[in-house]
This record gives sequence, structure tokens and C-alpha cells, in this order.
Amino acid sequence: MRDTNQRRYDPEDLKEALQTLKNGGLILYPTDTIWGIGCDATRLEAVEKVYKLKQRADAKALISITDSSAKLMGLMKDVPEVAYDLIEATTTPLTIIYPDVHGLAQNLLAEDGSAGIRVVDEPFCRDLCQRFRMPIVSTSANISGAPSPSVFADISNEIKEGVDYIVKYRQDERSTKRKKPSSIIKLKSDGTFKLIR
Repeated sequence: MRDTNQRRYDPEDLKEALQTLKNGGLILYPTDTIWGIGCDATRLEAVEKVYKLKQRADAKALISITDSSAKLMGLMKDVPEVAYDLIEATTTPLTIIYPDVHGLAQNLLAEDGSAGIRVVDEPFCRDLCQRFRMPIVSTSANISGAPSPSVFADISNEIKEGVDYIVKYRQDERSTKRKKPSSIIKLKSDGTFKLIR
């Protein structure tokens, strides 16, 4: 499911985003779906900043991204085999809510210990995750309850002013077609799953 978008980002842009994540800061960045707010998904304090910026209750868990299905093994005891089949078969962005996740910040987990993780193939996100070597939070760049931003121009000043670094890549994109968040499937440890969104 390789991304065919041939646009290239500036390596300095990636470097700045990477340094911000390492410093525990928040980034505003384009994902494989909509524009998102990101941070180190293993740092509780960084995740708290995201909830505060979005004015969202921390009982509503956030999604994280990684660059390969192989990295899922470091985030949970057992990855249900069907997860690899679902990731391989999908042609659109898919977030899977996995059971018993242990490699993320505690405030990213639901009460039952599950968490939503998406394997991305968008060039910037993929390379950022690969270089960062840890999962990155990926939540819509909006105040909770407001519309999700398909393009950079849709993002409110409140969100822009609340992050530590704004990625330059794809800021000039215009879209007449509304982009959607990823599909979400909740997976149980026995391999059964249900469609959430």
C-alpha cells in the first residue's frame, strides 16, 4: 500500500519535527488522513499537553501511529494474527484498537487497557516514525467538537499557537474533497473484531 505521492518534503522540516518530539513538545503535521497534533506517545506529560490543547477529556483515548507492523510487537504481548491480514488488505488508512497495549503512555490507554494504533504509509509520517523509533500521537488538529481539518488552511489559530512546531510540508495543499479520519476496528485477543467507524 505504498503512497504514490511524489512530493518531497524538506529534510530540515523533518529534523525540526523530530527534535520537537524528542524534547517532549507538540507538532502540527499532515498525516495519511487529515492534519494532526502529534507528540511522543510514550511520554505522559506530552500526551497531557495534547488533551489540554484540544480541550478534551483524557477519558477519550487518542490514536497513535507507527511506520511498520513489525513495531506492533513492542507495544503488546501478543499481536493477534488477523491484525497483519487487516493491515495488508486495507487500501485506505486503518486504525486498529488493540487489546492489552503496554508500550504507550498510560493516558493513551482506554480503561480496558486497549489503544488505537495505525501503521502509516504517508512519506512524511512514515519517515518521522522511522527516525523517532517510537510511536507518535496522531489526533485531529482541532478543539474537541470542532470539524477535523482536511487541509492546513482549516486549522484554527488557537491550535497553531498551542504547538511547538508546525510542519511546512503540504501546507499549501487545497482540497475540494473533504478528507476523512481513518476507519477504526476494535480487535479482541481471540482475533474477532468489530467496526467502530
